[in-house]
Amino acid sequence: MTYPSKAELARAAGILRAGGLVAFPTETVYGLGANALDEAAVRRIYEAKGRPSTSPLIVHIADLEMAPQVAAEWPKAAQKLAARFWPGPLTLILRKRLEVPALVTAGLDTVGVRMPAHPVALELIRLVGVPVAAPSANRFMEISPTTAEHVRVALGGRVDCILDAGPCEVGIESTVLSLVGGRRILLRPGMISQRQIEEIIGPVDLGSQPADGAGHVAPGLHQRHYAPKTPLYLLDAREALPEGRGRLLNFPGEPESFAASLYSELHAADGEGWEWIAIRKPPATVEWAGILDRLTRASRHEE
Repeated sequence: MTYPSKAELARAAGILRAGGLVAFPTETVYGLGANALDEAAVRRIYEAKGRPSTSPLIVHIADLEMAPQVAAEWPKAAQKLAARFWPGPLTLILRKRLEVPALVTAGLDTVGVRMPAHPVALELIRLVGVPVAAPSANRFMEISPTTAEHVRVALGGRVDCILDAGPCEVGIESTVLSLVGGRRILLRPGMISQRQIEEIIGPVDLGSQPADGAGHVAPGLHQRHYAPKTPLYLLDAREALPEGRGRLLNFPGEPESFAASLYSELHAADGEGWEWIAIRKPPATVEWAGILDRLTRASRHEE
């Protein structure tokens, strides 16, 4: 796999330090990054994506020494989870420092923090020297990007630089867990499962769907999200296909491979001119919870 050169990484870091936007790969999806402590730069993320201010951004760090720049508290559970899963696709919701702009956190006093498991992302953040706020590098509510080409098609000239390191390995967004106030609440499932988290810190509660118009504690909680322009149908095993000209997508029978190919297959099918796209519903188990969450939101049709 070809990674960006040192010169390309240095240029991208300079763009971020100057208040610009850089799309970069992580193990989950490509992110649209800005200096997390620069409110004007963060505003450009929302403008580029067409993202509502009620949806907070995840802040990415390169090492644990960077965490105190954004998190005001670091509970024992955070230390245990970071030791086990970071770098990796787990975001922790923690009390934020005052220096973190309210725009990053949807006006809330909490912030989502994670350390991505991708050498390009980590080197970029190290070179910038500050935490990087980065949602997925796509238009809001549309299919998340897992290649640089997906970013180019979705955002075009809205981004100052795109770092291309090939396809993302995990393929769906991170698990999001709140550790605020002594509680452990799973807000968004992902490929690190509830069971895996509970093996480290004990019982975890499940979060509820936020009210419309309120600031969301975590990203990705809108009822319709991750959606192709073509209507997507999530079907039970024996449910009949919709009428008309469409395409039934088939995926591997184990969750890791399914997740890794999901958004790429949706992007491809969405550009083929079908009347509908359909996917058979995966098992309702904790290992599949992140995939089922994305499919459920992506297949919710607008009223």
